[in-house]
Amino acid sequence: MDNIHPIFDTVLSREKKEALLKQKSAVVWMVGLSGSGKSTLARALEKDLHAKGFLTMLLDGDNLRTGINNNLGFSEADRMENIRRAAETSKLFLNCGVITICSLISPTEEIRIMAKNIIGEQDFFEVYINAPLEVCEQRDVKGLYEKARKGEIKDFTGIDSPFEAPQKPAVEIRTDLCSMEDCRNTLLEKVLERTEYKV
Repeated sequence: MDNIHPIFDTVLSREKKEALLKQKSAVVWMVGLSGSGKSTLARALEKDLHAKGFLTMLLDGDNLRTGINNNLGFSEADRMENIRRAAETSKLFLNCGVITICSLISPTEEIRIMAKNIIGEQDFFEVYINAPLEVCEQRDVKGLYEKARKGEIKDFTGIDSPFEAPQKPAVEIRTDLCSMEDCRNTLLEKVLERTEYKV
């Protein structure tokens, strides 16, 4: 690191970019089991924010694994690295004034704390998309739970790899108890409270 000389203090500030965009940037970190509704709500949130004139970036776990994280598996170490890269990428968009939506299982408290530390506590807006495992298994839109139960997929979160529910998320959305439309509206309302630009 002796030959590395960062210039963070001299680049155009985040505040000037937010002023240009007339929005307050944040990282909306959406956590939950596969099948809980994370990706569906993340896409809906991005469309709703876009319709209101906000600049956004959606980082979806599966999408990231086809590109920047395509060399990672699902071991504990690779899951940590997967989240570390996602958090670092989010921080780049955050500092560009962009509202960044992350849809990632983020299965453990340790992983989420790491992400929060990278992004910064003030800018890390944790949203727990909550649906019980049995509901997610019934949905099984990708057929992954069935494969995991058969042993065709190893280290699958919720089956043979743990999922620790967030203890104090900023927002909890129960997709098993509320309609998707109600979940969508609640999420949008909470995010708008964080992203309103004030001079």
